[in-house]
Amino acid sequence: MKRYHFQRLSETNSPIVRELNEAASRVIASGRYLLGEETDRFERLLADSLQMDHAVGTANGLEAIRLIFRALIEDGRISPGDKVLVPANTFIASMLPITQLGLKPQPVDPDPGTMSVNMSAFAKAADRSTKAVLAVHLYGFPAYDHEGYELLRQRGMIIVEDNAQAIGAEIFDQSHGNWRPTGSLGDASAISFYPAKNIGALGDAGAALCADSRLAGIIRELANYGGSRKYHYDYLGYNSRIDEIQAAMLCVKIPHTKEERDRREATALAYDRGITNPLITKPPRDSKFRQAWHQYVVRTDRRDEFSEYLAANGVETMIHYPVPPHRQRCYAGILTGNYPVADRLASEVLSLPIANTSADEANEISQIINRFK
Repeated sequence: MKRYHFQRLSETNSPIVRELNEAASRVIASGRYLLGEETDRFERLLADSLQMDHAVGTANGLEAIRLIFRALIEDGRISPGDKVLVPANTFIASMLPITQLGLKPQPVDPDPGTMSVNMSAFAKAADRSTKAVLAVHLYGFPAYDHEGYELLRQRGMIIVEDNAQAIGAEIFDQSHGNWRPTGSLGDASAISFYPAKNIGALGDAGAALCADSRLAGIIRELANYGGSRKYHYDYLGYNSRIDEIQAAMLCVKIPHTKEERDRREATALAYDRGITNPLITKPPRDSKFRQAWHQYVVRTDRRDEFSEYLAANGVETMIHYPVPPHRQRCYAGILTGNYPVADRLASEVLSLPIANTSADEANEISQIINRFK
């Protein structure tokens, strides 16, 4: 029986292994392993790729979110106790930094069709104590709509993007008639380069991006213990710098972002066309978006049975995510309220292989899916 693996990182990296080895050797020979030329080059490359003025390499994606919100606090734009709207069905890393900084994360139930919370939904949920929203481009599907974006801007809301799963995604900008990458739509954005992401490091890494030079400067200082020069510190900072070797790895990978998006799009399109089983709901599409397809997430009210069936037929799957943040023990008594859509999605979603899966393999998996009864 043929096996369809969910993801093999060695296979992901094999086409560029020579370049990765050369980059690693270059860093080793340089003797500079932190805050060197590779980090500078990575930050310039990433900022240019995402059409933002500033990028700051960080230890991981969670730290990028933490540094952005901490910088907003230090700049006086938000204060502990202020409310930040966040999708109820996001990964817990979206919530943790907000809570840990004394801000109040307020979950918003996602749309059952898109599995996302767009800008209009945030605008509707905001009240007087809301100062910011964290737009999560979950699974690589942009959490954006122009009307909601304009409403949030008119009300002075700070818009931060959790772009951890959506590098390469784009939205069609109605105002200017062109395509813009996610990660460039708000005041700041956070990216994760966790190895399993579309563009992944060979370890943990992340980045915070923004257009505001003052905010970028605060983020950079906070990431380096709180100071811009050694032994002189303006803030109670963190140690959250990207390693030179990970920056070098990402300098190899970032130029392949569009190529990776297009390859995943071909696989997603094969699934779209091939899956005809009425028991299975396919993920949404929107002509105004170019999705990153970090995950291809289907839904069924018989998820566990369906997953077992696929496993028995050689298809590996994963659940993103089986327990939403408001159901986690660590958030008991902190995240209050009912979020029925998020709860339902947690019991229905199943991610199919896409990271190393060809369009032909997606067609084969689709036929297996169509035989599920």
